[in-house]
Amino acid sequence: MAVGVLVDLTKCIGCGSCTVACKMYNGNKWIDNRVPSSGEKAELADENWTVVKKHKVSKTSVSDSDPKEVWRFVKRQCLHCKDPGCVSSCFAKAFQKTEEGPVIYYPHNCVGCRYCMLACPFSVPKFEWNKTIPVLTKCMLCAGRLKKGELPACVSACPTNVMKFGEREALLAEAKRIIADDSRYVQYIYGEEEAGGTSWLYISDMPFEQLGFKMNVPKKPITRYSSKYMHFTPIFGAVWGIILTGIYFFTKRRAKVKKEAGKKDT
Repeated sequence: MAVGVLVDLTKCIGCGSCTVACKMYNGNKWIDNRVPSSGEKAELADENWTVVKKHKVSKTSVSDSDPKEVWRFVKRQCLHCKDPGCVSSCFAKAFQKTEEGPVIYYPHNCVGCRYCMLACPFSVPKFEWNKTIPVLTKCMLCAGRLKKGELPACVSACPTNVMKFGEREALLAEAKRIIADDSRYVQYIYGEEEAGGTSWLYISDMPFEQLGFKMNVPKKPITRYSSKYMHFTPIFGAVWGIILTGIYFFTKRRAKVKKEAGKKDT
C-alpha cells in the first residue's frame, strides 16, 4: 500500500521545526536572505524543500458574527502525486515514483530540460539557478528514512502532531471521519482528488483558497495530458540534433567556398 501524510492545519503553530529537520536531514543551506523557509514570504526554493507559510485570514465565530483576523500556518512541500506529471514528462528518467509512494529525483540522469517544472501542477520542482552545475531539487519524502522504518524527518520533528504518517487510504478514511464529526472543519480534503490524488492530504478549518492552495488543479492526472506526447521527445531531440548538425556543416562549407572564391579574386 502506498504511504502518505495527513496534515491537520488547525494544529500548526508555525514553529518551523519541520523546516529545520528537513534541512538537517538533506544537508540544505539556510537562504533566508534570498528566500525564507517560514513566515509570510516563505516559498519553496532550491534549498527550501519544506516551508511553513503564514497567512492572515478572516474568521467568523459561532458566538460572534463579526469576522476576526486569525493566523493560520501552512506547511508546503512536494505532494508526491499518485500519478505524477514530473515523472511522465521526464524522458531521461530523472524522476521516478516508487511503489511505496515517494517520487524520487536522480540528478545523474537529469539533462536539465526542466519539463518537470512545467508539468507539475503545484509548481514544486526548483532549479538551482545560482549554481555552476545546476540540478532540480524537491522533497523526496525522506525515502531513505522510510526504508529503515523511520518517519519522514518533518513528521518526526513536529511538536504538535500536525502530521500523521501511514497508508494513504487509511489516512484518507481518517480525514473523512474527522471532518464529518467536527463542524469546525471545511468539508473538503485537499489532495484527495487534485491531479488524480496526492500522497499528502490536508484538512483545515479555513477555506483552502484563503490559505494559498491552488484550487484550479485538474482532478485528472496530468499524465493523461502529457504521456501520449512525451514518448516523442527523444525522437524530436535526435531529429533536431541532426538538423543542427546539418546546418553547422552547411554553414561551414559555405564559409569555406566564400573564402576560396575571395582568394581567386585577388
